Amino acid sequence: MWRAIASNALTIIVLVLFLGAGLILWGERRYNAESTLDRNVCITVPRGGSIRELSRRLEDDGVISSGLIMRLAAEYGDMAGDLKAGNFLIEPGASIADVTAKVTGDGISDCGTVVTLRVGVNASRIDILEFDSVAGDMERTAEIDLPAEEMPEVYRAAFEDPITEYNAIVAEGATSWQVARALEAFDVLAGEISEIPAEGSLAPGGYTLRRGADRAGLIADMQERQSGILAAAWEARAPGLPLESPEEALILASIIEKETSVPEERRRVASVFVNRLERGMRLQTDPTVIYGITEGRGALGRGLRQSELRGATPWNTYVIEGLPPTPIANPGRASIEAALDPEAGDYLFFVADGTGGHAFAETLAEHNRNVARWREIEAAREAQGE
Repeated sequence: MWRAIASNALTIIVLVLFLGAGLILWGERRYNAESTLDRNVCITVPRGGSIRELSRRLEDDGVISSGLIMRLAAEYGDMAGDLKAGNFLIEPGASIADVTAKVTGDGISDCGTVVTLRVGVNASRIDILEFDSVAGDMERTAEIDLPAEEMPEVYRAAFEDPITEYNAIVAEGATSWQVARALEAFDVLAGEISEIPAEGSLAPGGYTLRRGADRAGLIADMQERQSGILAAAWEARAPGLPLESPEEALILASIIEKETSVPEERRRVASVFVNRLERGMRLQTDPTVIYGITEGRGALGRGLRQSELRGATPWNTYVIEGLPPTPIANPGRASIEAALDPEAGDYLFFVADGTGGHAFAETLAEHNRNVARWREIEAAREAQGE
């Protein structure tokens, strides 16, 4: 009798396990299967929303085939707590897995109305993009140069829409003064910036904003991010560098940032400055002269004069020895990492080569030839009216 009971129990357990495995396999297939959605859909995830509420709504709206599978997958994959507020584009055929990944991803809105503050090196502006359901893409509806005397109606309409998303994108090489002035002109934010942040202390990149967020809080977030980037790069720095502190590395990184916009050149430009520091040579870099004139308060807007190259300022590396006392801009991660891991080589000079990059040289004679070629290029461009 006991044998029969044990045998029946074992059969039931095996059957349950078999059915459970089959159910899991079926759920996994359905989770990853292409949906029958035949149009672009812009879904909104409100702040404080939950996977449970969202999955039910998406199932009711026909965006996904099963809210239960989405909830179970999010819980099992530890994604339920990663739900981001925003407006997200769901494309035709998107699987439940695709939708789940989108709403628990980076949180950057790609549909609805998105207002983006772009802090540039030469100017700042506000872009307004709105989702075009027919094209299935974001269309720019306004581009507002800052500072603006009066905001256009399209900006006010976006501001009054409760589901409008806001972002800020700070360009690599923008100065702290430029960032602070742009944030002050962006009335989506609240609060005052009591003083200009220390130069170099703000991490360039993208930031998701909340309407009414505190400007000082955003500045603190930028500083915290930059501190983390600098600390990690300093910890992984190459041995033997002529840099005594992370602060000196940040200064060098800011010069590299202003000298080249070509990613492949950053470590080579870094090597030139490191080689010059090691040899006791002056850095002689034009961006430090410009910063001494403007102190980061906007672009110079013209070429440097010979008198300015010789003019004494704390930042003019044609005059001072070694590094200037502060950074001259806010460098990005790549420039910070380049400063602390320069390319191996003996280059001591570089000059523009006419392609957007630079020609590098180990000797002054070679550098002079590169300079002569660059002047020929400049003369030809002037003759053609470029």
